[in-house]
Formats: sequence, structure tokens, C-alpha cells
Amino acid sequence: MFRIIKSIGQVLYRVWFYLLVAIPIFVFFPILLLLTFSEQTYPQFFWTARNFWAKPILYGMGCIPKIEREQHMEKGKSYMLVANHASMLDIMLMLVVSKNPFVFVGKKELVKIPVFGFFYKRVCIMVDRDNIKSRTGVYRRAQRRLDQGLSICIFPEGGVPEEHVVLDEFKDGAFKMAIAHKIPVVPITFYDNKERFSFTFFSGGPGRIRAKVHRFFETGILSEEDKSTLREEVREVILNELIG
Repeated sequence: MFRIIKSIGQVLYRVWFYLLVAIPIFVFFPILLLLTFSEQTYPQFFWTARNFWAKPILYGMGCIPKIEREQHMEKGKSYMLVANHASMLDIMLMLVVSKNPFVFVGKKELVKIPVFGFFYKRVCIMVDRDNIKSRTGVYRRAQRRLDQGLSICIFPEGGVPEEHVVLDEFKDGAFKMAIAHKIPVVPITFYDNKERFSFTFFSGGPGRIRAKVHRFFETGILSEEDKSTLREEVREVILNELIG
């Protein structure tokens, strides 16, 4: 009986999550739409999404953020944000972690998500990982965003790993891009998102969600040949934190 009640609660918890995702978008739809007409208004879109979408979702789910910082990002400076990926809550928590406006680089499949996908395709840099031309175009679009003073966020595992995998291997893209544009890499560890709201349907529940912003990796003196070393050093920081 307890297992049945728990399963029902987890289903309701997921339904509540999708309602929290959709309701602010419907409420602020005219404002959000207006702010996506021009790339120049993206910082205002980011501020609205951060404060009136991401935070209400996390607090509404009973997932109270606790953020530890070893180093702080400077206002007006561009960064490459990277973190482990295990939950849809990663998107909301990343928005809370960074006050500096950033643009997500993510897979095009997310466009299919109702309501969320409409704005995702308007403000994010989409990539088809099976298309070389699409992957190449990411660098051009990212350059334009960096020139506007924005940061870039990539989950370098390239997707959500299998349930038993603590941290998958990292792809090169984020690190190659950071070196090319001479911007610091900001490693971020998300500890609890998988437990709070994983991609396994009958799972999850409210509780504190912790994030840690680690010391940045500077790329000013690095060349493209260093991307593999940088990739593994950043991964090691996050992996050690997760298994520690």
C-alpha cells in the first residue's frame, strides 16, 4: 500500500513540475515574446526567465537551492559554464547559479517539448549532434553571442548518461570553444538534481539542491592542442566532487 501511495505521489509531483514550467510562460507570454524579437533584449529575457520562471519552479517543487562558490563571476564578463547533467532541473538551477546572462547550447530535440520548446528555439543555440554542418554553425552563433557580452552554457556530457553512470565522458566542444574565444571555463557540480527529479518516471521528491561553483580554468595562454587536457582536468574536478 505504501509503495502505491508513493508512486501516486511521484506521478503528481511530475505533473506539478510540468504545470510550474508552463504556467509562468503563459502568464508572461507577451513579455517573453516581445523580448525575443531582438538579440539586444536577451539580457532582459534572461533576467525574466531567471526570476519569474526558474526560481518559482525550484521553490514550487520544494527544491531549495544552496550554492557554494569558490570564485565569483565578474559582471559584464563572458564565461563558459559547464556542469554535470542528470535532470531537467539542471536548466533551472543553472539559471539561478549565474546572474551573468548566458545562452544555452543544447540539442535540437528539446524543441519538441510543448510550450518550453517554443522559446527554447528562439533564444538558445541548437545543435544537431549528428550533423557536421550544424555543429560547425554553433561556433559562429556562439561568437556572435560572446561579442554581445554574453556567456555560454554547455552540458559537456552531450546528453543525460545512463542511470548507473556518475559522470559520462566529456565532449570537446565546450573546451575548444572556450580556448578559441579565450574565455574562462567555470566548472559547476550539481549534487542532488538526479535524486530530486531524474528522468526515471517513478522517482524524485522535494529537498535541498546543492550546487558548487569551482575555481575557474583560464584559457588565455592555451591553444587548441590543449583542449583534451583542459577537458579532462575540468571533468576530474566535477567527478571528484560527485564521488567525494
